[in-house]
Amino acid sequence: MRKILIVGAGKSTAVLIDYLLKKSTSENLQLVIADLVLENATKIANGHPNAKPVALDIFNKEQRQAAVKDADIVISMLPARFHVEVAKDCVQFGKNMVTASYISEEMEQLDDEVKEKGLVFMNEIGVDPGIDHMSAMQVIDRIREEGGKMLLFESFTGGLVAPESDTNLWNYKFTWNPRNVVVAGQGGVAKFLQEGKFKYIPYNRLFRRTEFIEVKDYGKFEVYANRNSLKYKSIYGLDDVLTLYRGTIRRVGFSRAWNMFVQLGMTDDSYTMENSEEMSYRDFVNSFLPYSTTDSVELKVRHNLKIDQDDIMWDKLLELDIFNPDKKVGLKNATPAEILQKILLDKWHLAPEDKDMIVMYHKFGYEINGEKKQIDATMVNIGKDQQETAMARTVGLPVAIAALKILNGTITTPGVQLPITKEVYDPILKELAENGIVFREEEKEYMGYNPYGEVGS
Repeated sequence: MRKILIVGAGKSTAVLIDYLLKKSTSENLQLVIADLVLENATKIANGHPNAKPVALDIFNKEQRQAAVKDADIVISMLPARFHVEVAKDCVQFGKNMVTASYISEEMEQLDDEVKEKGLVFMNEIGVDPGIDHMSAMQVIDRIREEGGKMLLFESFTGGLVAPESDTNLWNYKFTWNPRNVVVAGQGGVAKFLQEGKFKYIPYNRLFRRTEFIEVKDYGKFEVYANRNSLKYKSIYGLDDVLTLYRGTIRRVGFSRAWNMFVQLGMTDDSYTMENSEEMSYRDFVNSFLPYSTTDSVELKVRHNLKIDQDDIMWDKLLELDIFNPDKKVGLKNATPAEILQKILLDKWHLAPEDKDMIVMYHKFGYEINGEKKQIDATMVNIGKDQQETAMARTVGLPVAIAALKILNGTITTPGVQLPITKEVYDPILKELAENGIVFREEEKEYMGYNPYGEVGS
């Protein structure tokens, strides 16, 4: 049997493994599911005859290399920083590899060796990055093939709670890694291009520079800018484009509320707080406020943030129970961001019956035969349950499909790459559509970048 080594049995692997196991008999596959905790691998293998759970410590070089050497292809679902060790083994033993993570500098440095050995190292093949690359390039290439010239490209993605599970004032729950939400946008400025003008948003202004989008059947959303949209000029071949903007989708009002945490300093991850383990939630909030012998913590927050008692922003803070003097942080040597994450997890965790939702929105502006046109493409996918979440589906399915296409010789171009060529995106998007991950396209009047209906630059 052909062996697929899957390293890491985390949240996104359930759908991935289910897809491959359903095809394991017809495709003659054995899945070797490896995890540091054998119980995780055993649970996800679920007793299937073509699944073999094993314990694997990726820092044990001998154990790791033995597993890679015995495989026909390797799927790494490890945290991104650990991929490169597995990748070096794949180069050494001549194995193709698939990951959902961004291409790191260390991974990029393997490109020459990977090409020399004729190997395919497919990266960025999850949802974002992944489905966003493929769905964007399919339309961009089609426009070019028809003789069009790209003028504008905007792309937004969000992991959200499904409408039927939206039960709090923030219209948000954690559907993936909460840490990524808490520290989003830090460590640099957001860079993008609008109507030929380079634009920059520093972190302290990021969540107040939002725009609105409308998704049919799902209503209005807001987006804030991702860190660096400009790198996609070369990746997508958009060197002459006038507008290039990528961002994150949230429900309207989230960013304004989140900005309260930013302004107070609660999202900072650069230092630890003294005696954090014994600190109450109320103490945590008070740590960022001026000392007063007369004013309460609540009054100081309202004064500091300039919010009234009848403002919905105040209700959102109260809903988090963030002023509770009896709840302890319980984390040793914690940063503000880690403490905030703990507080939010109390209220924003998915209940067993909750469903998540992925929303993706692309806007393509182009000129053809002297006429300016626009295409909007949207994809909404709602999870089935806590096992088959929309996030797990949209990450796991493209990884699994890509691995099988590489194993079967449908995808053959060698190198450390992301899924932006027709050889890759056509067959994968076709199969994703068969599994309910579908984009809806709509032709619109070309407006350029003009979110406020005003003239200016």
